[in-house]
Amino acid sequence: MFRIATNSCLSGSARRSIQSKSRRIFSTGGKPEAPANSAAKEAPPAPASTAPPPAAQAPPSARDSIKYAKTTAGTGAPDGAAGGAGAQFSTRGPVTWPALGLVAIAAGSAVAYYRIERERRLENAMGKIVSSESGWSPNPELLARRQYVRTKWGWFPKEDAFGGAGKPAIGGPWSLVDLDGNLVTNKNFEGKWTLLYFGFARCPDICPSEMVKVGKVMDTLKKDHPDLAKNIQPIFVSIDPARDSLKALREFAKDFHPSYVFLTGAPQQVQAMAKKYRVYMSKADETDDGDYLVDHSIVIYFHDETGDVADCFTQSMRPSDVVEKVVERMTFVPSY
Repeated sequence: MFRIATNSCLSGSARRSIQSKSRRIFSTGGKPEAPANSAAKEAPPAPASTAPPPAAQAPPSARDSIKYAKTTAGTGAPDGAAGGAGAQFSTRGPVTWPALGLVAIAAGSAVAYYRIERERRLENAMGKIVSSESGWSPNPELLARRQYVRTKWGWFPKEDAFGGAGKPAIGGPWSLVDLDGNLVTNKNFEGKWTLLYFGFARCPDICPSEMVKVGKVMDTLKKDHPDLAKNIQPIFVSIDPARDSLKALREFAKDFHPSYVFLTGAPQQVQAMAKKYRVYMSKADETDDGDYLVDHSIVIYFHDETGDVADCFTQSMRPSDVVEKVVERMTFVPSY
């Protein structure tokens, strides 16, 4: 009402001035606006600052952009690199799933080829090995030659009591002399299982102990396994031929099992046989009058009826242990 009445009584310029003031009053909530010059008079002047004007902020360099940029290990969207001069980031890593898949395929192919080639060469080798009557060994100086047989599972070594590792390459042809002065060789004992021991007649304790143990083994086998006992021959070989004459051995033999065969020979013969069985022997504790002892290996060699070594028994084994092994070896039946 007020606005209409005013507009009708005033001129155009006065009317526009009043309308302008009315709008300012309504915008300030009904309070008249203070004049600009009065507000300037009431406000104290701001003190002059003595600090130098701030320098203009330099644009971020490429190094700063790289420093604060996020890598692909974060969100995958690099920030801050846009301000750098030509700084670029890739959201993809150096290794990808397709690349890993190709590597896996190549590795699998290589392994498969290796296995196929190995089987092929093994089959060819087995054919050559089996065709040889002398057998085959990866190292003839350490392991005896073995025959191979063909089974429903393929080519396998001829099974024996030594298992897959094979038996050691010890033993061989030899020739010595018995108590009657007769020449004896390994051929004389073919068809018999033998218990062979190396020692010397003047041994104070170890040799007699081992020979008594063999005697107990023979008595136990004769009692519990008479069929096996009659096919076993104990043998004693002197490694001191310089002092163990035939007469000395005859006296020595009286104290032990009657089934023993005592052998000796020339030093060259004894040394050759001991070398084939890898027997260690050396003079020890030699006195001024020429007496001495002999250090030597303490092993009982058990041979099968073909003359091959079937087992070895050490000093730590009891007579019952030896009996068990002898029975096991003599009654062993291959599974194929």
